[in-house]
Amino acid sequence: MIEIYALTALLLLIGSGLKVLREYERAVILRLGRLVPYRGPGVIFVVPLIEKMLRIDMRTVTMDVPSQDVITRDNVSVKVNAVLYFRVVDPSKAVIDVENYLYATSQLAQTTLRSVCGQAELDQLLSDRERINQQIQSILDEQTDPWGIKVVSVELKHIDLPQEMQRAMARQAEAERERRANVINAEGEYQASARLTEAAAKMGEHPIAVQLRFLQTLTEIASEHSATVVLPIPVDLLSPFIRHQQRQDAASSGAAAASGAKGAEPAL
Repeated sequence: MIEIYALTALLLLIGSGLKVLREYERAVILRLGRLVPYRGPGVIFVVPLIEKMLRIDMRTVTMDVPSQDVITRDNVSVKVNAVLYFRVVDPSKAVIDVENYLYATSQLAQTTLRSVCGQAELDQLLSDRERINQQIQSILDEQTDPWGIKVVSVELKHIDLPQEMQRAMARQAEAERERRANVINAEGEYQASARLTEAAAKMGEHPIAVQLRFLQTLTEIASEHSATVVLPIPVDLLSPFIRHQQRQDAASSGAAAASGAKGAEPAL
């Protein structure tokens, strides 16, 4: 009976040493406190009471970096948060060289985020995010390499501006849009005046073009089915009447001057 109990205990002890690791898991083994090569994935055996196993997840970790109060280089106070993607590439270093690689990476990411964003101006922070992301990733990757961690990517997620700064930027954007509209309007007027000058020169070379334009205008008016019809009268039709009136005015002015001269002779 004792032999049966002993055999059962031995089988249970041996069975407790069998471990199954998933494809994305590795087992860091400490044998009597000393590090041995990590094992897995699949079925492994850990010597009971002699070896201690620590499971390490090899998948990419998505870590949210909390909002950090940052003062930019141009003295603007903002809040910046980001998201960090990293994974363990050396399980032994992640266990031996750092106490808690998740906590250490999180704290390092927060510090680096404040440092890098504080060296940039607000306009750079808003428009040049790609460069800032790469700079943060490069610093974190270099710092976490001794821990057996590879930083895959860093992305700035949100930049919270003060209300006063948001209103100032809105006014600036509105003024910029108005400036562009005025420039475009002035450019259109300049181009229109240049085209009108060219058209006037062409019509001056060919006076019949004025009559053709007059007929085209009548066609456009007739096609609109409007109750009011405006007929422009060419100035050439009124030229004889204008010259006749000018001659009459000149003759009357000459007669008045002659009569005035005759009336003034007896006084002399």
